[in-house]
Amino acid sequence: MSQLQLNSDLSDGFEERKTWFADVIVPIPIPGAYTYRVPQKFEEAVSKGCRVIVQFGRRKVYTGIIAKVHNQPPANYEAKYILDLLDDVPSVNDLQLDFFRWIAQYYMCTSGEVFNAALPSGLKLTSQSFVQLNPEFSHEHDYTEKETILIESLTNTDKLSYDEVSELLGIKQIHPVLKSLIQKDSIYLFEQVKDKYQPKKVKKVKLKQLYVEQEKALESLFETLEKKIKQQEVLLKYLSLVPLDKGGKPKNPGLLKSEFLQTGVSESSLKTLVKNGIFEEYEEFVSRFPEIEHSGQKVVLSDAQETTKKAILQNFETKTAVLLHGITGSGKTEIYISLIQDALAAGGQVLYLLPEIALTTQIVSRLRRVFGDAMGIYHSKYSDNERVEVWQGVQSGRFSFVVGVRSAIFLPFNSLSLIVVDEEHEPSFKQFDPAPRYHARDLSIVLANLHQGKVLLGTATPALETYENALSGKYGLVEIQTRYGKAQLPEFILADIQQERKRKTLKGDFTSTLIAEMEGVLERGEQAILFQNRRGYSPYISCNDCAHVPKCENCSVSLTYHMYSNTLKCHYCGHQEAVPQVCPACNSTGIRTVGFGTEKLEEDLKLLFPQANIQRMDQDTTRSKYSYQTIIDRFEKKETDILIGTQMVSKGLDFDNVSLVGVFDFDRMIHFPDFRSFERAFQLVTQVSGRAGRKEKRGKVIIQASEVNSPILDQIIRNDYQRFYQGEVLERERFSYPPYFRLIKIVFRHKEKEIVESAANRYAKMISPEIGKKRILGPQEPVISRIRNMYIREIYIKVEKQGINVNKVKEILYLKSNELQKVKKMNGLRVVFDVDPV
Repeated sequence: MSQLQLNSDLSDGFEERKTWFADVIVPIPIPGAYTYRVPQKFEEAVSKGCRVIVQFGRRKVYTGIIAKVHNQPPANYEAKYILDLLDDVPSVNDLQLDFFRWIAQYYMCTSGEVFNAALPSGLKLTSQSFVQLNPEFSHEHDYTEKETILIESLTNTDKLSYDEVSELLGIKQIHPVLKSLIQKDSIYLFEQVKDKYQPKKVKKVKLKQLYVEQEKALESLFETLEKKIKQQEVLLKYLSLVPLDKGGKPKNPGLLKSEFLQTGVSESSLKTLVKNGIFEEYEEFVSRFPEIEHSGQKVVLSDAQETTKKAILQNFETKTAVLLHGITGSGKTEIYISLIQDALAAGGQVLYLLPEIALTTQIVSRLRRVFGDAMGIYHSKYSDNERVEVWQGVQSGRFSFVVGVRSAIFLPFNSLSLIVVDEEHEPSFKQFDPAPRYHARDLSIVLANLHQGKVLLGTATPALETYENALSGKYGLVEIQTRYGKAQLPEFILADIQQERKRKTLKGDFTSTLIAEMEGVLERGEQAILFQNRRGYSPYISCNDCAHVPKCENCSVSLTYHMYSNTLKCHYCGHQEAVPQVCPACNSTGIRTVGFGTEKLEEDLKLLFPQANIQRMDQDTTRSKYSYQTIIDRFEKKETDILIGTQMVSKGLDFDNVSLVGVFDFDRMIHFPDFRSFERAFQLVTQVSGRAGRKEKRGKVIIQASEVNSPILDQIIRNDYQRFYQGEVLERERFSYPPYFRLIKIVFRHKEKEIVESAANRYAKMISPEIGKKRILGPQEPVISRIRNMYIREIYIKVEKQGINVNKVKEILYLKSNELQKVKKMNGLRVVFDVDPV
């Protein structure tokens, strides 16, 4: 063997070990990923999509996601080590990471913001700040009373959390005390990671296996307990409750301790049996979602529904997305269920998106009867732990079908074959704050393309953008213009508020027409729904003498009066204050309420119909986890005669006994200062009208309005979506709005009015030469120009859908905002991008 060959062999045996690095997405708004060094002990286990604990900044600790593993160290900084690896199997798959990148690019935000929105809180470990005594501190410094109390407490304990320090000292602002003690080298501050997700555990008891397997041992045990009657009763009760195997012996699966004790056995006797080694007590992890019996039967479609389903499948052969435009009550849900069953039978996963929790309550019970516990539910009323279990259930394959609101779009699907977006027109599918400001309907199409799946968009009142995409051939289009079975569209009656006011037949905010129809409904034992898209008792209160209106101290809005709590509340920042007894401006006692919300309607109804059971459904009455379910259950059981609500009552609810729908404040809807106001009014009134007369009996809809000759009212009454669409798109095209132009809203926020005005004007001048002045609308002051003490200005960018590089426009807007925020005078300025605002 030559010396050269020997050297070569030796070098092969002693090859230098590579150093591995990981690009980690951290859940904070920083561009791109941050590179960390992988400790040697994690090198074999670390992989793309795994959660890791990393330090970012001087002390903060975060849960991050690995986006890439490589061996290139960062060029501009020293890579810190990954502190811990949390996953054996990646929590996020490759398709999700691609999806996150697409969202960040399109919606002009960071990957960290997308990751923060996507991952349920329970999967993101957080760090808690603690205070610890410096072992080398001395008493040579002068300490204040508060500092002395803290030092004495730390002398007797290992550490204190910030909350514990605050409680100990009796003050909220503890940072001055901590800062002073740090300067005196008396304490350390450190972060400790805590796990948010906690699996559900139950306590169980079971007989020791010896007594189950050996009959003689069990006989001997009975002899031992012969004089111990209560312990013998525990044993007999246990044996009577556990199932038997084929040989007649107990299977010994254990019993829930709480349920066992509810049978009347002595707790102290059971405790003694455990202590003596006859019974054993143990904990068992269980799912938060119990098994549910279900039919599993195929849904039976009518001839019209079967024809519609075939048309959808035919469109799916050439299109990723299909719009199902079916009038209210046309039986769209049964078609969805049939398509979902087919997709699941073929081995695919299905996501069913609903606009908000109010709509999930009723439809989930229908779906449960068909799909049972194979279906997961995902929305914000679920606890952190419950959402983690749904996430893990999708990952493990337990849930192949999920019903959820917009955030369910982020779940870890790996073979998504169908996404159903119900009520696709709903603005609730749009995320407003914080970033990413995404639209779940639009993202569903991106996600379906990544999975090579299909999207079904269903609604009775399509968004104009969706309908335009369908007519242009980008989406497939299938329409149903008849109601299911013998159900008929409701009869519309216009109640002229102006005429009734002249005739003095108004009772409060109710026309005589509506009152008369409601009296008939109650006499017949039927139910009514009243729609007023404004919660609270009254929009505001005003002084009769000087016209003073109380306003929010943090926002440029009047405070809404809530009678139930007798407070004035801001619906933007949450500020509330007591109702003044006298006017703060002139000391007059002549204070009155102006306008009306759902709470005032509820009070007036109780005076008009004292015998009726009345229920209100709005944001104030549905804050708790099961409040929607309770309200809807009562209405379904006919325990409620009249349901008053905001737009929650318009969304896909189906009640057999509702024969009347009343619509309030129609004029305010169409005069709202927004280019979509007519579209919103058409959608809301059409949707809420669809709640009336769902079976053979025809329902009635009464619309109270001052402008009863408005063309849009005629289109709603005739259910003429096509004529509404044709008139509306002409206006949109003329003034350069969607669906013909893309919109990007840029919001500037600052606590000083002069700075935000200057920033917005300066930014408009910066971008004008590069994107063209004609594409810039503003700067302008929005309807609400101050929220949470931050002044606001807005600029809208209108970009043609053809002939311009939208990504280039976004890049310019983003770079110029960075330039602007570097200007010294602009400290504290926030610039927010909202792509495709609604």
